[in-house]
Amino acid sequence: MSLMHLRAVGVQSPRVLFQNLDLTIHDGDRIGLVAGNGAGKSTLLRCLAGEAEVGRGDVTRRRGLKIGFVEQDVPDNLRALPLYEAVRRALPAGDREANAWKCDVALDMFATPDALRQRPLEQLSGGWQRLALIARAWMGEPDLLLLDEPTNHLDLQRLAVLEDWINHATSGVAMLIASHDRAFLDNCTTRTVFLRPDICRDYAHPFSRARGLLADDDAAQERVLARDAREADRLRANAGRLRNVGINSGSDLLLKKSKQLNARAAAIEQSLRPAEKVRSGEIRLANRGTHAKVLVALEDVAVTSPDGAPLFRTGRLKIFQGDRIVVLGENGVGKSQLVRLLRAAGQGEAVPGITLSPSVVLGYIDQAMSQLPAAETPLGFIAGVFRLGDQRSLSLLASAGFDVDMQRRAIARLSSGQRARLGLLALRLTEPNFYLMDEPTNHVDIQGQERLEAEILAHQATCVLVSHDRFFVRAIGTRFWRIGQGRLEEVAAPS
Repeated sequence: MSLMHLRAVGVQSPRVLFQNLDLTIHDGDRIGLVAGNGAGKSTLLRCLAGEAEVGRGDVTRRRGLKIGFVEQDVPDNLRALPLYEAVRRALPAGDREANAWKCDVALDMFATPDALRQRPLEQLSGGWQRLALIARAWMGEPDLLLLDEPTNHLDLQRLAVLEDWINHATSGVAMLIASHDRAFLDNCTTRTVFLRPDICRDYAHPFSRARGLLADDDAAQERVLARDAREADRLRANAGRLRNVGINSGSDLLLKKSKQLNARAAAIEQSLRPAEKVRSGEIRLANRGTHAKVLVALEDVAVTSPDGAPLFRTGRLKIFQGDRIVVLGENGVGKSQLVRLLRAAGQGEAVPGITLSPSVVLGYIDQAMSQLPAAETPLGFIAGVFRLGDQRSLSLLASAGFDVDMQRRAIARLSSGQRARLGLLALRLTEPNFYLMDEPTNHVDIQGQERLEAEILAHQATCVLVSHDRFFVRAIGTRFWRIGQGRLEEVAAPS
């Protein structure tokens, strides 16, 4: 049964993000929504949830349709609530006491530990916050779930739980999922919609298969455009010849035919004009290089939580030039704490047990982009920190996908994807020879993820990174450290 129908839907803000989207959502559909950063995925979901209006086209909903919408961020009015209470309040006020058992069922589906259920949402990891928001949406017994980047901040164990829940516990419920997680899309969706400013495309396949079909269709479209361009050139040439003959012979008929040919050529040329592209911006890295073979030595470093509780010890380990080490483990075991200790040592702090080669130049990025000054503008940050001058800074920011307005907007007001690209630009300009990256792909679109993978491999960058992006990890990892049960151990590549 049809739940929702979209006809010729488009969004412009102020440029065209996408247009002419035709889509019908049926019971049980699992649709992946794929587009670049800033290309309108979140805006479309808000429109379908009834929280905004589409700029163009029509959206028709089935009468009585119940929609659950999971946004990327926790609403401010929920942050101080205990996890259990935040989920319980998704029930109508009059039903909360009698139906509180539904809250337990929803949390049990995600294997939520009892110890977490009474902790405020703002004290939980980003992964548990995401699952709490999904549980809240599920409490409304929706016919359609709209999920905006549901895998952000989830560790591999919680990812497996979410995928299992989607595939086995939500039968009949339709889902429209905006995500940059390629493995998740392949595992949980059966259709893929690509939002684009020229031609939106819909394929009855998961992401990887749909991506190949999209490439084939784009190549076929390019061939059609090239053929039409040749036809327009031929018509223009014939029109010119007829016009010359008509002028020389005084023939009004030939002049009229010349104008007709020019009009046909103009119509073809109008159809060849490319739609305005949504620029994600390029991602590039740099590698300063070093003659040192061992960049970092760890001598049984004690890693603790921010409040000083012991988490694990590293044992004796070395990081060699060219190593691309992926740190694995559940949320909360200390992956980010290890990265922070390495960063502190790289900034000159004395960290017991960590020795860095004197030639190490550190580049750092984390999922919150905490290294970026929130009150500064991108232009002020790049020009000030790297002393490149306004003109060079403007050019670099433009190449990274920042238009003039965004360059002068406070960094705190940028989207997560925009902050991620600014952080990666700053990383490149640092010209490090040792990269520390904590969830670098969390807010980067698929094209950007693939570009980052290619840059790391091309520069043979030495790096330690934390990532739950399975495609990304498999593409670049050469060594794998797993943290669990109070220790760090080197393991084989994850399957």
